[in-house]
Amino acid sequence: MDVRGTVAAGFEPVRDAFVRNFEQRGERGAAVAVYRDGRKVVDLWAGTRDVDGVEPWAVDTVQIVRSAGKGIAAAVPLMLHQRGQVDLDAPVGTYWPEFKAAGKERVLVRHLLAHRAGIPALDCPLTPSEAADGISGPRAVAAQRPQWEPGTDHGYHAQTYSWLIGELVRRVTGRTVGRWVAEEIARPLGLDFWFGLPADEAHRVGRIGPVEPPADAGNGGALRMRPKRSVVEAYRDPQSLTRRAFGAIDPLPDENDPAYRVAELPASNGIATARALARCYAAMIGPVDGHRLFAPATLTLARTEESAGPDRVLVVSTRFGLGYMLHGPAAPLLAPGSFGHPGRGGSLGFADPESGVALGYVTNGLQKGVTADPRAQALVRAVRSAL
Repeated sequence: MDVRGTVAAGFEPVRDAFVRNFEQRGERGAAVAVYRDGRKVVDLWAGTRDVDGVEPWAVDTVQIVRSAGKGIAAAVPLMLHQRGQVDLDAPVGTYWPEFKAAGKERVLVRHLLAHRAGIPALDCPLTPSEAADGISGPRAVAAQRPQWEPGTDHGYHAQTYSWLIGELVRRVTGRTVGRWVAEEIARPLGLDFWFGLPADEAHRVGRIGPVEPPADAGNGGALRMRPKRSVVEAYRDPQSLTRRAFGAIDPLPDENDPAYRVAELPASNGIATARALARCYAAMIGPVDGHRLFAPATLTLARTEESAGPDRVLVVSTRFGLGYMLHGPAAPLLAPGSFGHPGRGGSLGFADPESGVALGYVTNGLQKGVTADPRAQALVRAVRSAL
């Protein structure tokens, strides 16, 4: 395996795990980056740029990271709160009056971030073109009646998160979430990260697609666990809240379509390098080349538990802070204080303030599973062994 990039002394186990992902876990093309205390200590890439191609993954290859982008989107309302522009305990309708319809008057900003708003699904799913037009999505979630009393329970807002967070940001700032991230996060930190891919960057994006892991993927104690029957049934049942939440856009969009890549859908179509994810999370927990995103109080908000227990959508127990998954069985991160977000099929970004570690992993081979991808978990274990 031709692995390119650099590894600082002591972090060689990460390179070894990255190689084994290709040899044992069905990896096609991927990259991983790790920061510690604001300094890059791992930056590796290998395989093919396209899941179904032969062109090598390059130093500047970027990929759609699906829900791993939610963690970057969540930083926006938290930073707006940090700047005094958003009150997390204010009703969403304070900033977005139309949202108060259909029993949502008491939905708070913090409920959006903690997946407690009760709007994970739409009665009338949107077409891909409607989902991307910037108007239909916000209008649909504003009119939608909640699935449960907002604030009383939680369920993963897999797709509707795009319009809930995106429209809140637009109402408060007058800017789209993609523009805000570009101007306030990506540009200062020098990140290759976008919600809404610029035309002049389109040539860098690799094709993603489903791949089946080998039958013995993850050997040596890392076998993929079989999902519970209740989880399997929820994904099979067209009427389940699980299927309806993931099917809020119907039919499912072609993620390799250039039109999809230029849309701003922060729940699902962030485009990034691994080093961009790692560098962004590093700047959430400390300074990176003089830039820091979260003040200590904001960092506490991000990783303080807001939701825990059985998730009405994912049908497993999950833990969320304000916008971030927290370390637990559904999302095993580095340590109990870690926070971040996986992307369905593989990608992952997270930070661990206690160790000063931030990790980004992106892949073009999408394996089954929403959270604990065995390739990402192998890399997490390798980082833990290096500390």
